[in-house]
Amino acid sequence: MTLLDITEERGVTTLALDSPATRNALSTHLVTELADALTACGKDPAVRAVVLTHTGGTFSAGADLKAPPSPYAFVDLLRQLVELPKPVVGHVTGHVRAGGLGLLGACDVVVAGEAADFALTEVRIGVAPAVISLTLLPKLDQRAAARYYLTGERFGVPEAVAMGLVTAGAEALPGILDALRAGSPQGLREAKRLVTARVLETFERDAEELVQRSATLFASAEAREGMTAFLERRDPEWRL
Repeated sequence: MTLLDITEERGVTTLALDSPATRNALSTHLVTELADALTACGKDPAVRAVVLTHTGGTFSAGADLKAPPSPYAFVDLLRQLVELPKPVVGHVTGHVRAGGLGLLGACDVVVAGEAADFALTEVRIGVAPAVISLTLLPKLDQRAAARYYLTGERFGVPEAVAMGLVTAGAEALPGILDALRAGSPQGLREAKRLVTARVLETFERDAEELVQRSATLFASAEAREGMTAFLERRDPEWRL
């Protein structure tokens, strides 16, 4: 069973997360399939750019709590997006939660429709946005990051643009793709290396520590209570 819908048009390959029944939760299967598709795009000289989008009303609900990928596999996927020698454009028209924001942080450009909304919900299940900090913290306004990391509040497209998560509204997508088609493969590759250099420095410096922190948090008693409460649709025991 495939969890990706792959289409191609004039040098642009669109990879749509296609597991609406799970709200495109990041399972081992989905992470592996997306990594394989990105590898193919990176090697294909006919691919000028990649669009990462979704089917259904949710871009991604974050980690699949029933079949989560290892933290190392998810770090590898984020790094693959950042290092891909082709521009990656995120296109969101629905909800984005937790690890889904990490995917957007790894994209070079992000456009969002008016109905899109976002939340870093990790604190509400007893963990923290550890691994996805690799792609988010180098790009986000620090005051905004502190608010939404700590509160788990939902925010919309205007806030996402102001904080640096989203580049523009979805109406900009056709023009952005046409502009990328006008760029030379070498020029796009080398320009991307310039704008991703600081993010990759963060991977080199912090990835192992954040993987270990994530694993410790997910194995904790608070996280077990938080995930159980989430699956049982009840408040966790710490809720005041």
